[in-house]
Amino acid sequence: MGHVNRGFTLSHVAEMLGEDEEWLFEVAEEIDTEDGQLWVVGVGEDGVMAFPDDGIENLKELIAIHQNSHGEGLP
Repeated sequence: MGHVNRGFTLSHVAEMLGEDEEWLFEVAEEIDTEDGQLWVVGVGEDGVMAFPDDGIENLKELIAIHQNSHGEGLP
């Protein structure tokens, strides 16, 4: 099998990183599509935020910035 692009839903990423999904959604809204945020939409669905591997790395950096500016843990 050749190269496969994969992405992870926001809920999966929140679980992987041990973060609150609602808080992570607010943080992730700051990421642009060119930085690895995308929306996956199915028939009859509004869509779900998702991230490829590089998007998760960018999200980790943004989480650290938020935690350092607001103290450790959730705001």
